[in-house]
Amino acid sequence: MIKNKLLTKIIILISFLSTLTYLTWRIFFTIPFHDSPFAWIFGIILWISEVGSSFTAFVLIFNKNKEFHLKKPNPSELQYPDIDIFIATHNEDENIVYKTVNACVNLIYPDPSKIHIFICDDTNRANMKKLAHDFKIGYMGMDNNKQAKSGNLNNALSKTSSPYIATFDADMIPFKNFLMETVPYFLKDGVSKDGRKIGLIQTPQSFYNADIFQFHLFSEENLPNEQDFFSKSVNVLNNIRGAAVYTGSNTLLSRQAIEDAGRFPTETITEDFELGVRMNIAGYSNYSTEEPMASGLTPTSLRSVIKQRIRWGRGVIRSSYNTNIFFNKNLTLGQRIVYINGFLYWSSFFRRLLYIVAPILFTVFHIRIVIANVWLLLFFWLPSYVLTRSAMSDVNDNYRSQTWGEIVETIFSPYLVFPLLLELLGIKEKSFKVTSKQQEDISWDYQLALPYIILWVLSVYGLITFNMNKFGLALFYGSVISFWLIHHIINLTFAIFVTIGRPIYRSDERFLVNDNARVKLLDTWYPITLHDVSENGLSFISSPPLYIKDKCTIEIKNIDETFLIDCRVIRVVQKDDQWLYGMRISQPSEEIKRKYLQFVFSGPNGYLTDHRNAWITVMDDLTENIVRRLELRKNMLLKNTKKVFLLNPRIDVNYPIEILKEKGMITKFSNEQLTCRFKFNVPSRGDVSLILFDQPLVLSEFKKNTLKNEVTYKIVNFNNINSNEMQQLYLKLWGDKIAIN
Repeated sequence: MIKNKLLTKIIILISFLSTLTYLTWRIFFTIPFHDSPFAWIFGIILWISEVGSSFTAFVLIFNKNKEFHLKKPNPSELQYPDIDIFIATHNEDENIVYKTVNACVNLIYPDPSKIHIFICDDTNRANMKKLAHDFKIGYMGMDNNKQAKSGNLNNALSKTSSPYIATFDADMIPFKNFLMETVPYFLKDGVSKDGRKIGLIQTPQSFYNADIFQFHLFSEENLPNEQDFFSKSVNVLNNIRGAAVYTGSNTLLSRQAIEDAGRFPTETITEDFELGVRMNIAGYSNYSTEEPMASGLTPTSLRSVIKQRIRWGRGVIRSSYNTNIFFNKNLTLGQRIVYINGFLYWSSFFRRLLYIVAPILFTVFHIRIVIANVWLLLFFWLPSYVLTRSAMSDVNDNYRSQTWGEIVETIFSPYLVFPLLLELLGIKEKSFKVTSKQQEDISWDYQLALPYIILWVLSVYGLITFNMNKFGLALFYGSVISFWLIHHIINLTFAIFVTIGRPIYRSDERFLVNDNARVKLLDTWYPITLHDVSENGLSFISSPPLYIKDKCTIEIKNIDETFLIDCRVIRVVQKDDQWLYGMRISQPSEEIKRKYLQFVFSGPNGYLTDHRNAWITVMDDLTENIVRRLELRKNMLLKNTKKVFLLNPRIDVNYPIEILKEKGMITKFSNEQLTCRFKFNVPSRGDVSLILFDQPLVLSEFKKNTLKNEVTYKIVNFNNINSNEMQQLYLKLWGDKIAIN
């Protein structure tokens, strides 16, 4: 990332001029017009692709270097208006909608009576109607809705009247401050810097489960969600033009702006994108904030994501035609550039496929599509390439590198090119399905991998045959071709890895937390630290070992309220000198369930990073994937080995004892057994008694190691020792160990 502003502007200017020079040289001096029609047509298409790539890059670069800061007003509490909240649902599972509704009824607002929540159900399901009744919110069901999400929202629009409307997808769970972070922008007259009224405030799309790139490429800690680059960077940069894209959820909209734009458009499958454009046409400005205010589910399989992106791409292309973004005089020049740039984004997959195929055509099929001396190519191309990547680093820095952007394009390109080309030609998709957000069984999708494997094999073959029997300068002259082949081989390797997948072991997503809490054992409260939480479980850390016989009660504090929840222990793991307890939530009451879910989904998932680790290179990621996949393979071979978890701590101690006149030390202790190491000989009898801190223990020999003078005893009477007495044994032995250490 470039820090000096003057240096940044100089680099941008030089990179723009060098790119312009390179593209001019390419069209006049490198197209093989004297070769076959296929060669020169492909060569021209490749050049057009490079122009498109440069255009989209410099739009982002120029927007990044414009000074614009969206300032939130600070209105009085009396100014906050009525709000309608639309939760759009089609066929989502009731549990998914439940969590979203639960979050909506807990939103912070000066006057909660001004919040009007509606489940907008376009399949008129009885369970959705009951859910609305249970939460005492509104319900609007539809039969025979033929206008998809637009019809659903327009139906809700016609039956409500609040001046502002918040829209949420069924799986998008708002954070408590959503309204307090969005409503103020509309107050103080709701006028933007350019004098236009504000049409909508979009908050970034955020997800609490790992996306396919984070999960399948073992990158949860190194890469943010792939959509963060658009939601938190590109769309925020669009603020300078007042043309932030409406992404359909986590948004607050002006009812008047919706009406002036003609309501939710029905002649597209991306009604959100088109409504935002129509608001601009109607004279409104749209803005995006930087901080997520809701979190939802992202698809877990590559097939689902591909279907989702095809729908998005087709919809944006259709909406671009519907609104004539290219020549619409009611859009400012800046807004047209933003939307054209968004339109061209969907051609990036076609461009990426061309870039992959181009060196293959030359090295494998001996078809020249670029005629250039290596020295001239390096002279014109290299400065443009290096300087543009340097300028783009300022745009990509926090969320993804340009290389990772190319990997994403590589993964999508074989499957998006054909359907998007059909849409460009006016051939519409007749129907679409809502993207599945359910966890799916992940195994190698070899059919999906086939295009990547073919391109990978051709690239490797081309690299080998092209460089075979070459030495010295001959290798240098072919270095540019070799560079691109290696670059694409790496990208295609990641694409293959995504299709191989990765097993999903958890049914619920865990949220990393670090909150103080308390656990009640009998009548005593012990301080603990919550480690992570999920819908049906939690884990906590305790410094002293705690004996939990079966169930326990945990006290959790969530902002301004405290509640109790019952749990049972399912595993105990030692972590250094602390203990990690995995707990399963017992059947809570409806009231406690709502409070607990509100606590779980009150913010982003701390297990998922929100910024790119700049110190991790693509080669580091590639190595990590290879190593982790070898480990997975090894674990699969050992999958019949059942892992047994402890249900209570087993502590290492060093406490002196004497059994049958044999002196020794207790070295390990748990509620069911203890291990003793004796100084000279092991006791002659297997069944013995021991008084430990005034607590009589009946011991039965379980395992003996005469070489180490070590005996492991079962505590026969452990069921007769009450929980408090057992806890005192743990604490005294643990305290004695700490004192000795």
